[in-house]
Amino acid sequence: MSSTRVLVLNSGSSSVKYQLLDMRDSSRLAVGLVERIGEESSRLKHTPVESGRTREWTGPIADHEAALKAVAEELSRDGLGLDSPELAAIGHRVVHGGKHFTEPTVIDDAVLAEIERLIPVAPLHNPANLTGIRTAQALRPDLPQVAVFDTAFHTTMPESAARYAIDVKTADEHRIRRYGFHGTSHAYVSRATAQLLGKSPEEVNVIVLHLGNGASASAVRGGKCVDTSMGLTPLEGLVMGTRSGDMDPAVIFHLMRVGKMSTDEIDTLLNKKSGLIGLCGDNDMREIRRRVDAGDEQAQLAFDIYIHRLKKYIGAYYAVLGRVDAIAFTAGVGENAAPVREAAVAGLEELGPVVDGELNAIRSDEPRLVSPAHARVAVAVVPTDEELEIATQTYALVEKNN
Repeated sequence: MSSTRVLVLNSGSSSVKYQLLDMRDSSRLAVGLVERIGEESSRLKHTPVESGRTREWTGPIADHEAALKAVAEELSRDGLGLDSPELAAIGHRVVHGGKHFTEPTVIDDAVLAEIERLIPVAPLHNPANLTGIRTAQALRPDLPQVAVFDTAFHTTMPESAARYAIDVKTADEHRIRRYGFHGTSHAYVSRATAQLLGKSPEEVNVIVLHLGNGASASAVRGGKCVDTSMGLTPLEGLVMGTRSGDMDPAVIFHLMRVGKMSTDEIDTLLNKKSGLIGLCGDNDMREIRRRVDAGDEQAQLAFDIYIHRLKKYIGAYYAVLGRVDAIAFTAGVGENAAPVREAAVAGLEELGPVVDGELNAIRSDEPRLVSPAHARVAVAVVPTDEELEIATQTYALVEKNN
């Protein structure tokens, strides 16, 4: 294929992240971000990789259409415009694909309709994803547009892991099941971990810990997800920056009956005012660790609760997998917070994983092992690259269809 470039778009409710990649060598040509869309103080930050000189401007950007047009103008200034014949496709991150979408999919009217139908289970994400897709289609109607779904990697889960133990008819009618999220990250990191071990993904069982402001764990057997911590929504599972993770569902009834809180108030509490920020007032792990080192008891408790939940999932996924070859840490906290990695594995030596203090303290942007050579279970730090994963899946699909 003569066209080898892929533009990756990640459209949020008030932002658009983008990267332009050349798939001949998976190199980045440009990266950027438009944020605060719809405000007077919207901001566009654009970096052409060749020069490395970031351009930034602030001003009103009314909507996603205006945002993408501004992105197109910035790319054109570097000779990388959307009208380039070298552009093979646009790949879109779509958060929720339900059960239907198990792999990257060329977008047509039927795909758009299904993404729209899934809005009730992803009200914060799918509408913005749809807006980004429709705007990109209007700008380049002749170009293949591909949806890469956060949930797709988790569709290999067996029903025993994906179903909740509630009335089957009710669950099916309202599409209630575990879907999982961060799928592009879990796919990329599990594969990169196998490569780090010098093995194929089919040979390796990995527990992937994607620890950012949002956090999720997955059990990956032979390259396929068999369990994951997030559920119907990204609220379930690990303690996160502002989300509670696992909790007795009856807490909600209690807050409604006794606390007289509305559904929206509880939703805000559990999604935006819980997790680390609810426990200690901070959701930045760097600040929490600074407070812990200064003897702050509230920060210490928040950290301990965070680690306790993490260890429970590591133990649970040991049981699910039966054999574990590696535990892989990724995303902002997983890649950068050495104390989190050390604490999460501490006490699990009988199960095989060990962290080497000196290796764990090294800062690097490269995939690496932080366990000693004698460890029965490797502990890895693998910087995630969701944009590259989306571009790779998009390009492979478009190539196959040509």
